Amino acid sequence: MFENLFSLESKTALITGGSRGIGLMIAKGYLAQGAKVYISSRKAEVCDAVAEELGENCFSLPQDVSSVEGVKALAAKYAEHESKLDILVNNAGAAWGAEFDEFPESGWDKVMDLNVKSPFFLTQALAGPLRAAATKEVPAKVINIASIDGIYLTAGETYSYVASKSGLIHLTRRMAAKLIEDNINVTAIAPGAFASEMNRVARDHADEVSKWVPSKRIGTDEDMAGAAIFLASRAGDYVVGSTVTVDGGVAFAKPTTH
Repeated sequence: MFENLFSLESKTALITGGSRGIGLMIAKGYLAQGAKVYISSRKAEVCDAVAEELGENCFSLPQDVSSVEGVKALAAKYAEHESKLDILVNNAGAAWGAEFDEFPESGWDKVMDLNVKSPFFLTQALAGPLRAAATKEVPAKVINIASIDGIYLTAGETYSYVASKSGLIHLTRRMAAKLIEDNINVTAIAPGAFASEMNRVARDHADEVSKWVPSKRIGTDEDMAGAAIFLASRAGDYVVGSTVTVDGGVAFAKPTTH
């Protein structure tokens, strides 16, 4: 009964932003649990190289998903290979920092489009394959990658980023309420300090960052993969609309700092 709770054998997953950072951590975790994984990212050479490195069960579908046109193109590419999709991870994202008086419209639109608009429209574009994979007993999964910056007040002036991640968390709930009717579970993960290109502070100054994390360390690949495997596997089949915070306690213990 319990031996295969976290297995992803026979599952197929698509991960946007899957060639680096948190997306890559999740891809490695899914592959280790037996899933067939498609990774997508904007840079084709990088995406192709990472997929080859990850092995025979990983496939590259490079695509810029910052526009609805790009989202539809990725869905069409996926449909050339598969008719069903068990797990969609909406991970591709962007950030922008600037002082309040100087914050540009371009920095607002780029972040909001990629972080909020694209997850919605990619899920919409892939609703057919998700519905085809889903049953009441074995639901399909959509996992949105949010951030603790959408939960607690950060010190940085990343206005569009915090708005986008907070919006994505609430969008997750709204999407979940609708798509559970089709046996599709929509959830989210809110990561804290993980070493990545987007979080260069955690990547380049892990010891310093660890001082203000209650767990006294930054997140590891296993921490992120573990949360994503939980939500994608049988273990997470009764989780609907929730956001799992994976941050070592920061959002809970440090609500107005860093």
